[in-house]
Amino acid sequence: MPRKSAKKTNSEKTKDPKPIKEQAKENEEKKEAPVQQQSEPQKQVTEEQRRSVPPNHIFVGKKPVMGYALSAVMQLTQYDTVVLRARGRAISTAVDVAQVVIRRLGNGQFESKSITIGTETIGEGAEARNVSTIEIVIGKK
Repeated sequence: MPRKSAKKTNSEKTKDPKPIKEQAKENEEKKEAPVQQQSEPQKQVTEEQRRSVPPNHIFVGKKPVMGYALSAVMQLTQYDTVVLRARGRAISTAVDVAQVVIRRLGNGQFESKSITIGTETIGEGAEARNVSTIEIVIGKK
């Protein structure tokens, strides 16, 4: 007669042979290691540190117009001005956001202070291209 092999249950397959105390010590060592690395001075400056963006700046992209408009109105409750920035195809969305904030949501409380247009060069070498930009400053009257 052939022997039947005993199947392992799920609980037997997942059991760790290490005792709980050893696992706890390993977890503590893992937590301490990053702390030692953080105490070393950082030599590299991250891109976010170089580009510190003020909280009243809104970069307009692919999201719906009302999302940006509501964000702008919320910022205008805290700050005197809000800056809408967009480039490329998002410029038309930025203009729509400005009009919604000024004419619909503002009830005559807000106006456009300044509008600046420009061009940015994106890429390097043969892949370099120019992209149009717009900056619309909306403030309280």
